[in-house]
Amino acid sequence: MTLPVPTPAKVICCGLNYGDHIAETGRDRPQYPTLFAKFADTLIGPTDDIVVPDDVLVDWEAELAVVVGRPIRHASRTEAEAAILGYTVANDISMRDWQRRTLQWFQGKAWDATTPVGPVVATPDEVDPAAGLTITCRVNDEEVQRDSTKTLVFDSADLLSYVSTFTTLRPGDLILTGTPGGVGMSRDPARYLADGDVLETEIEGIGLLRNVVRTITTPKNLPTEGDQS
Repeated sequence: MTLPVPTPAKVICCGLNYGDHIAETGRDRPQYPTLFAKFADTLIGPTDDIVVPDDVLVDWEAELAVVVGRPIRHASRTEAEAAILGYTVANDISMRDWQRRTLQWFQGKAWDATTPVGPVVATPDEVDPAAGLTITCRVNDEEVQRDSTKTLVFDSADLLSYVSTFTTLRPGDLILTGTPGGVGMSRDPARYLADGDVLETEIEGIGLLRNVVRTITTPKNLPTEGDQS
């Protein structure tokens, strides 16, 4: 696994941040960012396989990720913008059946080794998401998502400023900014990733992730440590 940044202490994600994705979920435009967290253990490299159990519903979510470059807390929008080291590509792979078990999304989002990131960090003098970068996702060469980062409800500086209000952000931390419309669960019929599917996630001016889905059968009801039964 080769990540474009050292292992981050914090991986914070925003949901419902593109207008068309909000519409396809049937929700209202949010007043505040909808946030959840991942662990660093979720991250994999730009060409690593995505290995998942064969009994979960695996969905794609192409995303722009922001890399923090300096410590910030209670940052203004201007301070937050100045703290951006750069931008990279991510796919917030989601286990939809687990996500829908409760109102909290965490258990569907934080599976180990399922979130590809990379391939490089593009600096703010190289790319400007606010001006509009095309973000696309393809499954087996079929385009399933396409949008522009200029349509984000909350842009990168907004998110860093907001998050820094309640937690310190430090160099190497990642903020995933949300996905456009076109996710699998909102299709009719719903569509999910299967063994052997090739998932490509691309953002103009930054680069391309290319990950193959591999499903495995996981043993059930393994005894826990100390269980003598």
